[in-house]
Amino acid sequence: MWVDDSAAYLIGRAVGRHKFSPAISPAKTWEGFVGGTAATVFVTFVALYKDRDEFLSIGQILLLGAALAVAAPVGDLFESLLKRASGIKDSSSLIPGHGGILDRIDALLFVFPAYALFLRYAGL
Repeated sequence: MWVDDSAAYLIGRAVGRHKFSPAISPAKTWEGFVGGTAATVFVTFVALYKDRDEFLSIGQILLLGAALAVAAPVGDLFESLLKRASGIKDSSSLIPGHGGILDRIDALLFVFPAYALFLRYAGL
């Protein structure tokens, strides 16, 4: 998910013009979302390709990458929404300038359940 976050950030900063969710997270763009999704699908494909016949098919691998790429920004937006609702900028001061410790794991809080559900419904 760090690949998703990093690619979304880099691509969004480079070419992002259309705001994704300006009321919750004003810096996020649709271009960044698409870039992060492409990077996540690619990394998922590369990571699981060698086990394609024993674990997941190529179609399932691509679908898993897409599902994880959607879950990650949802987790990030959820955490941003909680911070905005609480009126705080950072969830902690443990990592100064990075929005707090929850900003390091917010995507994972949604990605882990998405991964588990995907495996469950894929029959694994």
